[in-house]
Amino acid sequence: MRVRLVVTFVLVALLSAVTATALAYRDARTAVLQRTQNTAVDDLRERVAAVAAGFDLPPDQRSLSRFAAEVSEGLGARIVVARHQDLSAVSDAYADTEGRITAELRAAVRAGDGARFQRVQWRGEPYLVVGMPVTYADGDRRTSGLEVFAITDLRAERDDTAALLDSVREGTVPVVVAAALLALLAAGTVLRPVRKLGRATRELAAGDLGSRVAVRGHDELADLARTFNETADALQASDAELRAQEAKARRFVADVSHELRTPLAAMTMVATVLEEDADQLPPDAARAARTVGAETARLSRLVEDLMEISRFDAGAVRLNASGTDLADTVRASLALRGWTDRVTAELPEGVRAVVDRRRIDVIVSNLVGNALRHGAPPVTVTLTPPGADGRVTLEVADHGPGLPPEARERVFDRFYKADEARTRNTSSPGSGGEADGPGSGLGMAIALENARLHGGTIEVGQRPGGGAVFTLILPVSPPGRHADDEGEGR
Repeated sequence: MRVRLVVTFVLVALLSAVTATALAYRDARTAVLQRTQNTAVDDLRERVAAVAAGFDLPPDQRSLSRFAAEVSEGLGARIVVARHQDLSAVSDAYADTEGRITAELRAAVRAGDGARFQRVQWRGEPYLVVGMPVTYADGDRRTSGLEVFAITDLRAERDDTAALLDSVREGTVPVVVAAALLALLAAGTVLRPVRKLGRATRELAAGDLGSRVAVRGHDELADLARTFNETADALQASDAELRAQEAKARRFVADVSHELRTPLAAMTMVATVLEEDADQLPPDAARAARTVGAETARLSRLVEDLMEISRFDAGAVRLNASGTDLADTVRASLALRGWTDRVTAELPEGVRAVVDRRRIDVIVSNLVGNALRHGAPPVTVTLTPPGADGRVTLEVADHGPGLPPEARERVFDRFYKADEARTRNTSSPGSGGEADGPGSGLGMAIALENARLHGGTIEVGQRPGGGAVFTLILPVSPPGRHADDEGEGR
């Protein structure tokens, strides 16, 4: 923008200077030539009138030459040509007048009764030629047949106008330089607040809601800065309100989940007793007892998941990491839930990492449970040793319908349930990773939070032949720990 402003200023200044120069040259040249023409006509008219008073007609060659010389003497040594019928006399016998007195001017003088003039170029030099007929002095304005022409050199006038043009042209350079300097000054004045406003906008976009710009003056830029500050104030107030509401909502969820744990414990105990005695109850009562037990267990998992999410949101989660054999951890997680016969596991021995064993169990149970619940067999779990980047990968794949792109983008959202993405059920798995029954819709979110707690992540993809693929990527050791920190995991 600075370059555009400077170029615009310079072009405007240059155009103005050129226009002013052209106008000044035209007006000065016109004025100089007009003054010279008027002076030449008046001088010739007065001198001819004075000399012609004592001139006898018709003249002979001698008297006509004397007439031309007398007229020339009174005109400041201008070349004078006198013509009468076939006679012609020149005040300067060596002057070439044929090239300077044109046929058009002679015809105009012969046909008129007043002075006529014409500017001509002869041998590259400018001249003014004035011609007039001599009339009788008896009052009837009859022409006497005597014609007089005076040739005036215009080189002095040409040089004067050229000098004026050169002076104006030389003044154009400082004008353009001054315009460039003024453009730089104006650009700095205009762009400085714009740069400050841009910097404040970038800071605001980066999350610094306290970014403001100083308001100076009362012009449009000041109004823009004032509007920006008002917008930033409103945004900061809205952000503070949203943060307060979010904090209240998190506290509410945590408080409700905590308060539900005690009655749920009692309900779970009663439901367990009812399920144990269900075979001795009538069919309808047995069905009701089993339904109550299943729903109570589901509600308990939901409360536990809410408590876990609340701890993540509050930043109260701590990693209890130690050196662990990942293959043993994965096998134990599958065996604990009875999935060993339903899952094909490729778990090479000796793959160790510094992890929180309990949280890895939560991740595995959610990923495998999700594949068993929503995918189709065979479900495979593949552990890959760390490569050059020092990261271990655990891939869980199924052969079901997979996930469409929109579901893959949201699969880790809380309470998201990909209803149309999978075929066997409509819920995401809970943190307990149970393969039967609907989940809480928080399991995948909890799994991702646990992976991030280790400094890793979970990626979701699609198998070429169909089926979803979830890949857990973990560093050999979490941030701030070392891979040789084996501790109790040896």
